[in-house]
Amino acid sequence: MEDHSGNLPSPEPNDPRLGGPANEPFFNLPGVITLALALMVLIEVAKQFLPGAVMEAFILEAAFIPARYGADGTAVDGAWIWSPLTYSLLHGGWLHLIVNGFWLAAFGSIVARRIGLLRFVMFWIASAVAAAAFFGLFHLDEFVIMVGASGVVSALMGAAVRFAFPRYGGFSRADAHLNARLSIGDALSNRTVFTFLAVWFGINILAAFGLAPGAGGTAIAWEAHVGGLLFGFFAFPLFDPLPRGGRPEMPNFYQWS
Repeated sequence: MEDHSGNLPSPEPNDPRLGGPANEPFFNLPGVITLALALMVLIEVAKQFLPGAVMEAFILEAAFIPARYGADGTAVDGAWIWSPLTYSLLHGGWLHLIVNGFWLAAFGSIVARRIGLLRFVMFWIASAVAAAAFFGLFHLDEFVIMVGASGVVSALMGAAVRFAFPRYGGFSRADAHLNARLSIGDALSNRTVFTFLAVWFGINILAAFGLAPGAGGTAIAWEAHVGGLLFGFFAFPLFDPLPRGGRPEMPNFYQWS
């Protein structure tokens, strides 16, 4: 029945204004995210079958080690070229992988849907290098081993807060990737974004002093987290295919979650 009252009709569950069906699966992941998760799982499985000496050599080749870039040229074997990227695919065990995989699925999916396959791969490479470089600044010439996708995940978080939480509040998982990109000032004045960043930095400050909840005595590369988030937050416009205005934001009553 047509509505001649002059009021907008209530949106139906499959209304295209809502970005897709209301019953969209929660873990409807973009292909590039599924591929990244599968690759990281495959690497972790392979590690379980490698002899101890082989696995140690593999980790040393793939991990990021700041001493490689020192004055003495430690381990000049080519790994200094690829390790600023390969470390992001390697993890220190299943728990480490599961935690990073969860946050990669949550934030990486939103960013991947917005920027597409090629830009996402470029963003992953650039953010992995940026996170490693920031970590290296705090560990010059040190033989410390860093592995894990946390730096990249942090960069994806920094990128997502530039558009995932619109100025009018609310969050729609289905179409968050279509929101307008916020300027730095608008993002920092957004209550949701500011709260998220405050909590995030608070946790990483605790990690710097070994007090992060759930760390269990494990060293956390908080420097890579901070470097990644700063890169994602400030450099995201370089990878964003949408103009700053993005699509027109809809009022809250059209944003279902």
